[in-house]
Amino acid sequence: MNSFNQFQTKKRIVMMNKTKSTELQKSRFLLVLPLFSLMVFVFACEQNLSDEPLKPEQIVDVMKADGTVELKGMVNGKMVDIAAEEIFDVVETQPQPPGGMSGWNNYLSANLKYPEAARGEGVEGTVIVVFVINTDGSVQDVEILRGVGSGLDEEALRVVQNSPEWKAGEQRGRKVRTRMRLPIRFKLS
Repeated sequence: MNSFNQFQTKKRIVMMNKTKSTELQKSRFLLVLPLFSLMVFVFACEQNLSDEPLKPEQIVDVMKADGTVELKGMVNGKMVDIAAEEIFDVVETQPQPPGGMSGWNNYLSANLKYPEAARGEGVEGTVIVVFVINTDGSVQDVEILRGVGSGLDEEALRVVQNSPEWKAGEQRGRKVRTRMRLPIRFKLS
């Protein structure tokens, strides 16, 4: 015998003297197999998209025979209608108050009344008002984004809620609901 055979022979003798695997060790392997297949099944399942709100990947104009334009979106390769109630933050044509922004400033100066409580306390500041201009130009959902207090917030809400109808914003040639954010500055003279 040479030196190479001695090592292999010794290895075989050690393996023969080793105790065999118990039934518990064999069953441990059999328990791992179903667990592995369950994990493969769970991770292979697809998410159900019908429960999530659809977000169009691409907006497409569809011109009908009667001349109306309808917005459709492409979601996962399928055409879907875009909700008419969607509120846009950015549009191609911004909503305009009657007379433009100079008309808006005239409206504010004519209708804005400085609250006595704020005047007495010497409170000044800028109230940022958020509201929605509907497709018919009406003002809706008026809220304060950043207020000052002392009655200034309530006065800003009152003036915006009572404002005349605006010219609605447009997106792709169609009137849409648009969210507006406007500052109203209160300053003692």
